Amino acid sequence: MAAIKLKDVSFSYPVFGAAERSLKVALMRQVREDGKSGGVLRVQALSGVSLELKDGDRLGLVGRNGAGKSTLLKVLARLVHPQGGSIKTEGRVVPLLARGLGIEPELSGYRNIDLPMRLLGATEAEIKRARQEVPEVSGLGDFIYLPVRTYSDGMRARLLFAICTAVRGDILVMDEWLSAGDAEFLQRAQQRLKSLVNDTPIVVLSSHSLEIIRGICNVVCWMEAGRIVMTGPGEVVLPAYIDGLQRPPEDDRPRIVRG
Repeated sequence: MAAIKLKDVSFSYPVFGAAERSLKVALMRQVREDGKSGGVLRVQALSGVSLELKDGDRLGLVGRNGAGKSTLLKVLARLVHPQGGSIKTEGRVVPLLARGLGIEPELSGYRNIDLPMRLLGATEAEIKRARQEVPEVSGLGDFIYLPVRTYSDGMRARLLFAICTAVRGDILVMDEWLSAGDAEFLQRAQQRLKSLVNDTPIVVLSSHSLEIIRGICNVVCWMEAGRIVMTGPGEVVLPAYIDGLQRPPEDDRPRIVRG
């Protein structure tokens, strides 16, 4: 049984001065000034986000750029940890987000299969199966045996897509992946994603395509300024969201706090 429960989750990113190009320098300056990390400016990406999902839920996240959708996906995928609130998940989470996860540019695409799979929590049996699946699914042909540093961005994305979709889990967290490749690859990728979505108990998807949201999701969450505006069936939330897009956001300035 898969489940997700978020309660009053908040998350903020630190902001460093334009002149402070080095994170290390910025941190050292904070320590020198007051001996602690206080006084750092932060952008509030999520504020008081609460959600509950169960088996069979396909949640679609919609909202303007900067609404907090990507940050929420990263929190769900445990790629970042919220500073406030709580998150509980039951089941194995598989993220289709970190497209550079575990890739070593000097190694071939084929030799790069194992590490990302291990970082995704794959078993030895899954890794062995992926070594057979990934070359075919990626459609890279003989390029699979060349160093990844020789790949175009599209080829790299295809490799990561093939690797990440080789892992099966209970909770699938994903953004818009299908943006690289020819028509033949995109068709195969869509079929693979459809199979993955159908076989996964819970799916959380962020997309600007309302057609994709309508086709996959039975629950929609509209986000603005790091908060949830509305959650419910797509036939209720999407018309309200579309209407909301006709109006300027109440406050589109970055949410800056001092932490």
